Amino acid sequence: MPRGRPIGSAIRQNMVEILYFLGRGTGYDIFKVYKQVYPAVTLRVMYYHLKKGVSLKEFKVAEVKQVSGDYSWGSSAEKIYYTLDVMAKPTMDRKVKAYLDSQKTK
Repeated sequence: MPRGRPIGSAIRQNMVEILYFLGRGTGYDIFKVYKQVYPAVTLRVMYYHLKKGVSLKEFKVAEVKQVSGDYSWGSSAEKIYYTLDVMAKPTMDRKVKAYLDSQKTK
């Protein structure tokens, strides 16, 4: 058995499930769905797993947009959109699909 921590993560796998049904989304979009379907995690952990998932080729950066507006930190924000990459193995979790379908009907 190799030394060190295992590469897999339940949080990252749940994020893969969400992105499978969303198609693409920002870290905050994924976080909002995650909060409703799975046990609570912090936004900081979500962004850690997005960065780790990009390095493991589970996620890839689809687009980076500069959005202007009136934010507390300034006049623009950077939105990074993620999609699934080649190493993502979604299992098509029914809880995620049911939640997203219920949100579409509202």
